[in-house]
Amino acid sequence: MVGCCFSWTAAREWCLRRSFSSAGLKSTTTDLGDGTFMHCWAPLHHIDSKPTLLLIHGVGANAMWQWYEFVPLLTPQFNVYVPDLLFFGDSHTTRPERSESFQAQCVAALMVAHGVKRMHVVGISYGGFVGFSLAAQFKDRVERLVICCAGVCMEKRDMDEGMFQMRTVDEAVAILLPQTPEKALDLIRVSFYKPIKWIPSCFLRDFIEFMCTSYLQERKELIHALHKDRKMSDLPNVTQPTLIIWGEHDRVFPMELAHRLKRHIGENSELVVIKNAGHAINAEKPKEMYKHFKSFLVGPLPPPKQANGNHINGHKLD
Repeated sequence: MVGCCFSWTAAREWCLRRSFSSAGLKSTTTDLGDGTFMHCWAPLHHIDSKPTLLLIHGVGANAMWQWYEFVPLLTPQFNVYVPDLLFFGDSHTTRPERSESFQAQCVAALMVAHGVKRMHVVGISYGGFVGFSLAAQFKDRVERLVICCAGVCMEKRDMDEGMFQMRTVDEAVAILLPQTPEKALDLIRVSFYKPIKWIPSCFLRDFIEFMCTSYLQERKELIHALHKDRKMSDLPNVTQPTLIIWGEHDRVFPMELAHRLKRHIGENSELVVIKNAGHAINAEKPKEMYKHFKSFLVGPLPPPKQANGNHINGHKLD
């Protein structure tokens, strides 16, 4: 950290590593060939009698920072795998591909290397794009799918027509990959329903230096690849039972994209809208998210719900 010998971000990172280890996970790195290496937190002992759950993070900090609230709750019930996507954490590649499809293929290869044949998948934000692609490409390997606040159904024209607060992809990149304290505060404001109003600039600089400067160009290319020439007509579909979870006040991927995804998947999906939450629902409403994860992923699937006081057009309000 500039001007200080202590990094609170590094200290927090150390605590998160201890937390993941205490939950029965180990840090692993797998060589997938062609210059591609993926880091993953994996079970110390994979138990065949337990289902497997793959947690896929979004843009921003590495996987630990986004899933630490959930790992201790989920490891008693699942073999939990938490990878860092390419260009996050210790995962990287020399290959030029930047699509979510390629990320999904690398995650699939990683799970094969760990001996996992079938799994449930949860993806948040960018991780939802990757999870959706994984389920579409590897239908026989993904059993149930959870998509959280991921604008899978967005189209290039949506930005041109003013759907998003950020008017251009470059403006989105500047906020999603902040390089100054001011941009980091912009990210907090757009991601949270009730954002923290003030954070010391030294903390923000420390976080940026520790978490947001590595593979910056490659991460920019990942975001541009999501948007480039994107059309609903090119989007595949998934056949797995799918739970869609969205923050009611998401300003990164507005609610229209949640409804669009529900319509795209059809009757095999359920949309849950979490009240008083923005895009960062894993940070704002982890208990509600866990409740829905557990209900959807554990045991037999419930029959399709009929409209009642808590459901509007097949959408559950929580």
